[in-house]
Amino acid sequence: MEKHPRVGLGVYVLKDNKVLLGKRIGIHGKGFWSAPGGHLEFGETWEDCARRETLEEAGIRIKNVRFAGLTNDIHEIEKKHYITIAMVADYDSGEVKIMEPDKLERWEWFTWDNLPEPLFLPMQNLLKQNFNPFGK
Repeated sequence: MEKHPRVGLGVYVLKDNKVLLGKRIGIHGKGFWSAPGGHLEFGETWEDCARRETLEEAGIRIKNVRFAGLTNDIHEIEKKHYITIAMVADYDSGEVKIMEPDKLERWEWFTWDNLPEPLFLPMQNLLKQNFNPFGK
């Protein structure tokens, strides 16, 4: 078990009134749906992390990146503790593709009122805060 929380970041990418989510197959969160994201690197801004992770994981560029929320996520099964920064961004360019096939099964666009199950813990915790990336 890790002694200290790590900093994660998730990006809720919006396009045509839908949000991009991926089905995880890696060890952490296997089988759960989550936004593109990863770890904040030393000296990196939240906006730069959001752009980097979205490009690395989904192969797309984003714009209008903005802070959306923060969660305290304790993953009991994996014995991991994360502080997760939620960012919202608009799709800019590129074609969504699986860039890390060892971590992700597939990407899909969902309407906010028809989200898949099960959702990754940071997203579950955001929803408890009445989070909506469309600001409704």
